[in-house]
Amino acid sequence: MRAVVCLFFFASNLLIQAESVNVYFGTRGHSAEGIYRAELDKLSGKLSSIQLAAEARIPAFLALHPTKKILYAITGDRENATVTSFTIQEDGGLMQLNQVKGADGRSAHIAVHPSGLFLMTAQYGGGSVALYPLKEDGSLEPCKQKVEHQGASGVVKNRQQGPHPHWVGFSPDARFAFVPDLGLDQIIIYRINTSELTIEQVGAAQSVPGGGPRHMRFSVNGKFIYLLNELELSVTTFAYDEETGSTERLTTTKALSEEQKANESFNSASEILVHPNGLFVYTGNRGHDSVTVYQADPKTGKLEVVEVEPIRGSWPRNINMDTSGRWLLAAGANSNTLSVFEVDPETGELTFPRGAVYNIPEVICILFDE
Repeated sequence: MRAVVCLFFFASNLLIQAESVNVYFGTRGHSAEGIYRAELDKLSGKLSSIQLAAEARIPAFLALHPTKKILYAITGDRENATVTSFTIQEDGGLMQLNQVKGADGRSAHIAVHPSGLFLMTAQYGGGSVALYPLKEDGSLEPCKQKVEHQGASGVVKNRQQGPHPHWVGFSPDARFAFVPDLGLDQIIIYRINTSELTIEQVGAAQSVPGGGPRHMRFSVNGKFIYLLNELELSVTTFAYDEETGSTERLTTTKALSEEQKANESFNSASEILVHPNGLFVYTGNRGHDSVTVYQADPKTGKLEVVEVEPIRGSWPRNINMDTSGRWLLAAGANSNTLSVFEVDPETGELTFPRGAVYNIPEVICILFDE
């Protein structure tokens, strides 16, 4: 009987471990000490105590290696910009692996290619994208290629007088890299040469004038691109041809009504997500301090707003969702808070569980270790 009881508790413990996931938090400013970590219970949506995973200088945006064993961070300030790699320890803590100098000042975003051969960064201030090869152990090599964007949209005078790459990511088949540029009102499209570890521009997707492209996501079926326009607070849908990497602009859907935007002196969009079931899209609204939920038509890519949910914090610089699509986390950068919402898989709408707000200093990035 004792052996049966022990076996039961052992099996139960494994189940509990399987239903939790590490979540890492990038931060900004002087009140934060580095990268923080907690465990999300995927059954209850509750977070464990927030702990410092690694000391680092302004570790803003984070990215994960395909092996899930290495974490990368944009680090340093404008004068001393760096990119840092960390090994993920068994207890979830981080140990610095190595660090290299930033290619063109401080970066705004970072992403690791699915091959694990390299990562890319987007430099908002420098107007460029950079490619860093990765060694077999996941450590960084110095920047191999930097590409400067050219031109300017000029529609919004104080924001679009030059190129401002704001995000970098890859096509579902990993053949192309995509870089939304706020200053150009375009997504710059690059073909990837994995044997030479180089990129070459092959096209551009034109967004709405003055929209200010910030971040983007592919639809689950890979047929559409959802582009978040920071300045207009809208999402532009593009049809995507996976063979050629070409795009066609289809529709644009605003995140907030003019009446909702009028309640705040300044509003800007921050992040965009696609639910794993492909039926819903989510965007963060700074100023209005909310998340907009959209119904997505998987056949046409058209979006329709179904809900605008307050985050119970200030300035949602980042939102993210676990792979099950059950929990959405929103980072309140100005309120030093993280809010947890439960997602209705039928409607996509968000429910705010009682007491689901946690304190994290100047949190601006959420990364799930899964």
